[in-house]
Amino acid sequence: MRFDVVTLFADLFSAHLTQGITRRAFESRQVDVRLWSPRDHAEDAYRRVDDRPYGGGPGMVMLAEPLTRTLAAICTDRAEAQPQVVLFTPTGRRLDQALVAQFAAGPGAVLLCGRYEGIDQRFIDASVTLEVSLGDFVLSGGELPALVLLDAVARLQPGVLTAPSHEQDSFSDGLLEGPHYSRPERWLLGGEPHDVPPVLLSGNHADIARWRRERSLEITSRRRPDLIAAARAQGRMSALDEQFLARLAL
Repeated sequence: MRFDVVTLFADLFSAHLTQGITRRAFESRQVDVRLWSPRDHAEDAYRRVDDRPYGGGPGMVMLAEPLTRTLAAICTDRAEAQPQVVLFTPTGRRLDQALVAQFAAGPGAVLLCGRYEGIDQRFIDASVTLEVSLGDFVLSGGELPALVLLDAVARLQPGVLTAPSHEQDSFSDGLLEGPHYSRPERWLLGGEPHDVPPVLLSGNHADIARWRRERSLEITSRRRPDLIAAARAQGRMSALDEQFLARLAL
């Protein structure tokens, strides 16, 4: 798959694409990332890509024409007339694991990283096919959301993580992930012993799986009850799950 990132700050991507376990996906081109600057497609001597907003107000607005020429160059390079164009904006659809999985199984997209006060709405109306938000807050630009999406997509590519790591992540089955433990079996903190739960040392895989499921249900019911309701509506809760949740409510 291929992601073409339109950004004024390409250097923000350099470190992430070459560090950590997800670099496997980028170095192998399983997730092929290419960076494009609108300044390279501005036609005036100053390589202008923004100007003051009509009607007044603070900030600057990214111009439609350099973005249009940038997108045209990308389409030519991709040999694709109408790729998906994603704009990161607070008004967009909330990014979740289901949407990440769609991208991970697809051909990629053009990721548009806005800056300043925003982008000329005429370009958005003409070219953007999906608006995506990380949450109810505002960032300085779309680069961080683009990196979040690229990282999440890279983790789902075959061979990037030790299988089946991503299958046990939070939200992979609609619930939050439970706690993890490692060595030593007993950790002394302030003179007090803190032990690994005995079931994890038992070697009984069925008991361990059930314990992990119950911890997942427990943390999700306390912190994100909306996810429990969604799992019920989708038929993903077993009789054992419901019995455990009923005991929690007592």
